Amino acid sequence: MSEDREPARHQVVIVGGGPVGLWTAHELALAGVRPLVLEQGEHRSPHSKALGVHPRTIEVLAMRGRHEEILAGGRPMPAWHFGMLDNRLDFRELPTPFPFMLAFPQSATEELLERYAVESGAEVRRGHEVVSLTQDDTAVTLQVRGPAGTYEVTARYVVGADGTRSTVRRQAGIGFPGTETSAYGYLGEVVLDSPPPAGFQALNEAGRLLVVPLPHGRYRVTGYDPLHQHRDPLTLDELRDAARRIAGTDFGMRDPSWLTRFGNATRLAASYRTGRVLLAGDAAHSHFPAGGVGLNVGLQDAMNLGWKLAAVAQGRAGSELLDTYHFERHAVGEELAEHTLAQSALITGLTPDVTALRSLLSDAIAEAPDFSRMLAGKLSGLDTAYPPADADAHPLTGVRAYDPEGEGILPLLHDGRPVLLAMGDAPVPGEVAERAATAGVSVHRSRLSTTGGDHWAGVSAALLRPDGHVWWATEQPAATAGFAGETVKALDTLPARF
Repeated sequence: MSEDREPARHQVVIVGGGPVGLWTAHELALAGVRPLVLEQGEHRSPHSKALGVHPRTIEVLAMRGRHEEILAGGRPMPAWHFGMLDNRLDFRELPTPFPFMLAFPQSATEELLERYAVESGAEVRRGHEVVSLTQDDTAVTLQVRGPAGTYEVTARYVVGADGTRSTVRRQAGIGFPGTETSAYGYLGEVVLDSPPPAGFQALNEAGRLLVVPLPHGRYRVTGYDPLHQHRDPLTLDELRDAARRIAGTDFGMRDPSWLTRFGNATRLAASYRTGRVLLAGDAAHSHFPAGGVGLNVGLQDAMNLGWKLAAVAQGRAGSELLDTYHFERHAVGEELAEHTLAQSALITGLTPDVTALRSLLSDAIAEAPDFSRMLAGKLSGLDTAYPPADADAHPLTGVRAYDPEGEGILPLLHDGRPVLLAMGDAPVPGEVAERAATAGVSVHRSRLSTTGGDHWAGVSAALLRPDGHVWWATEQPAATAGFAGETVKALDTLPARF
């Protein structure tokens, strides 16, 4: 763009009005950026690809005070499966106020997230399809096809949250390497005249079948059928046949509202950022829908990106802050690809060696608490940590902060700003309080040094990022010159102002 060209009309345009795009919009709007969301579909899909909200995602919503409606409308499930193994992971002992997977349809999640985004100041346009994208050093230009014809939109930054076939990703020239589909699963949403007990699954040499209750008396029947490995549309007769062979009954299934097939192709964007274009959610990572983690990882992408992009768009941070989004979340995408591929192999493998592996891993879940806890940490999102760039940083840096007392730190982050936690009863030095106010950081007393476990013992102060991860921590004794000096330095060197 030449210097005399009209400035970008929007600070941020988000392409894709699903959960990831809407939560990104909410985060931006919370910070005072009024994003434009462009969604190709005229109406929200009645079908819910995702049904589960995992513990860390509930925490993400709770950090903004947006979790109560989902909690009220969902069904807590304290145990969840990994690779459809016989023994399930127990979420009840996880370090979170929400130790369960919450059954809540994606369509209902989208409805709530859109309301939250609009209430906060975002603009959502449905029926507007992005057909091309170009960018230069100062702006991104989008060609958009809307109900009244094609028009142009310019923005300082664009977020592609437009799914696995992302137009934004392709137009930006970002590679999407990975594995091709080698197996197909099936999914049908139906009425069952003779439904099985909650949590029913059948796993044998004929295939895999899982039944999940849905609202309004319907059920999701999903799994793997080795006899029907093709791309052709799923039919009710085929679904009935698979259920009879695998489970010994079709449960009286009828009146399908959705029949589909899905593959295990697994891909990860080569970069989550190129210039002024960023990717989040399925536009950045595609995988087998095992463990119900896809939507959750996408919302956690949005939580990481939103406050950073807002700070850069408003001139409160340098653009290099956006590089940390790729650094932190691409590694999460790699781990996501690894464990969903592993689950895909466990679900679709019917040979004796896979059967033996399934038995071994299932026994380990029941008999090895540390192993079970590790898998639960992956699925729940609670173990995600961001390694600091500075090797000398405090060991807590990048770790998700958890306060076991009630909802702990979560209400302190409702405004999307950082928090300085001061431990103990010693007064906060005046210069620390002054620098915190200048940086837009609120100061709160905390008991984490005594309640947070061994890792927090001895910590005298900690800075929390807007997404609830530790930015900085010190063990300098409070009310000393060293404490004040370190804390002031940490506040002065934050990569953004708030």
